[in-house]
Amino acid sequence: MVINNKSQPGEDHPTLAERMGEINHKLLVLSGKGGVGKSTIAVNLAYSLALTGKRVGLLDVDIHGPSIPKLLGLDNLHVKIEQNRILPLRVSENLKVMSIGFLLKNPEEAVIWRGPMKAGVIKQFLGDVEWGKLDYLVIDCPPGTGDEPLSLCQLLDDSDGAVIVTTPQEISLVDVRKSINFCRQLKLPVLGVIENMSGFVCPQCGELVNVFGSGGGEKLAQEMAVRFLGRIPLDPMVVAACDAGKPYLGNHAEGETALAFKRVIHLLLQVDSASAKGIFMEETAITSNRNNAKEKVMRIAIPVANGKLAMHFGHCQEFALIDVDQKKKEIIKQDSVPAPDHQPGLLPPWLAEQGANMIIAGGMGSRAQTIFADNKIEVLVGAPVASPESIAQAFLDGTLTRGENACDH
Repeated sequence: MVINNKSQPGEDHPTLAERMGEINHKLLVLSGKGGVGKSTIAVNLAYSLALTGKRVGLLDVDIHGPSIPKLLGLDNLHVKIEQNRILPLRVSENLKVMSIGFLLKNPEEAVIWRGPMKAGVIKQFLGDVEWGKLDYLVIDCPPGTGDEPLSLCQLLDDSDGAVIVTTPQEISLVDVRKSINFCRQLKLPVLGVIENMSGFVCPQCGELVNVFGSGGGEKLAQEMAVRFLGRIPLDPMVVAACDAGKPYLGNHAEGETALAFKRVIHLLLQVDSASAKGIFMEETAITSNRNNAKEKVMRIAIPVANGKLAMHFGHCQEFALIDVDQKKKEIIKQDSVPAPDHQPGLLPPWLAEQGANMIIAGGMGSRAQTIFADNKIEVLVGAPVASPESIAQAFLDGTLTRGENACDH
């Protein structure tokens, strides 16, 4: 393969900044361990973004185990290199892809490189590949927190953040905690957690079987105060699509799995209307609101029953609407409004009309959280039963103690 293995991480690359400057959003797809379907998520994420008309690049930086070529049916193809430019393969009109697999003589060739060599190749993938103008660059990283994601974070100081993929069982969640802490240490925003292989729907009887358990990813997201993007069911058609080298979403537009993918993509598309850093996930949005407190007062909505936080969000008596000054850490104003009659899907737009841009609740289902996100309302769950003013003040002081999500649907 024609690759400059002498490039070192600390060396400047003459075209890297220029090429990356032509890409609006850069999303890293991470996982704490292998076998959770991270590359499958990355492929379908990139493919579905391209289907919406976005110009998308998909970069596979798993140097030792590149799987993107196989998942796209490109495992026997090679890229062209012309005048120090690497020309990525084009999957469709809106989707380009690059992988180390396109530079190997055969798919079974082993890449035996140490860290500096891998870092140099990643730098070339960013600086030498002629991506052109893109709306999104989706980067599929290898499992763990090693050389490849570290090199990317050092090279991309303007990436929107990371999407972290897990399966529901605890053995996967332990490693996801490490991935989130890795992102925080490197000041890389966590865009959210996807719980993959979350339940299996029997194609014969329709019964849902939680093969690996369920809800672990959502619980972890709550514990770590990051956005939960949704659950993707275990689906035999996804497996068949991967083996055939055809993106699942390119051939299946309906069904629970396709709808689950679309809900996740819908949340990620909000990066377009957020800041250049893609700040739409919970913890970073809160920080952004704090930094812009002079420009915009935050209004917190808290469901109330008998003067205290109501654990049943959808059937509370009233909502406390509390305006706060995050810079001064003060409550400016507090009102209460009667809750409307319970109707599915009513509360998100209704609270948006009340001017709320944050909800603090005892619990809320993942689907409801997604609808609130669509209405640009942040959600914190796991709050204790207490007076609304004490909850709001604890949030401002950074002392709000949060437990488990009281809602399991």
